[in-house]
Amino acid sequence: MKLVKLQLKNFCGYEDGEINFNEFKDNRILILGENRDEEGEDRGAHAHKKCHQMIVAASGSFDIFMDDGMNKKSITLNKPYYGLHIPPGIWAAERCFSSGAICLVLTSEIFDEKDYIRDYSDYKIYISEKI
Repeated sequence: MKLVKLQLKNFCGYEDGEINFNEFKDNRILILGENRDEEGEDRGAHAHKKCHQMIVAASGSFDIFMDDGMNKKSITLNKPYYGLHIPPGIWAAERCFSSGAICLVLTSEIFDEKDYIRDYSDYKIYISEKI
């Protein structure tokens, strides 16, 4: 079996490196695009309690805003051979999609609504208890 690896950009203490796609095998793959009806609206805008996400700009570009409860950072993804690993406990939102942009999200877990933190004020409470 041939393993596919993706060089990553990381946030919050994770080292730059490579990740094996098998860590995300048989879970969820989401495809997001720009939303022309609601210009400027964030996509994502949530955190997970245990799910890891790997986000790739399969086409075009977009920004990812991240917050770990103490630091805020935004990066642009614009090359299909770079991805961003978002570990659990990071608030993330995709913004500023270029025309025709495609955002590919691979997750380490199957869907579980209980894993989501969808309200930012709830996230601040959750993360303050972790710090």
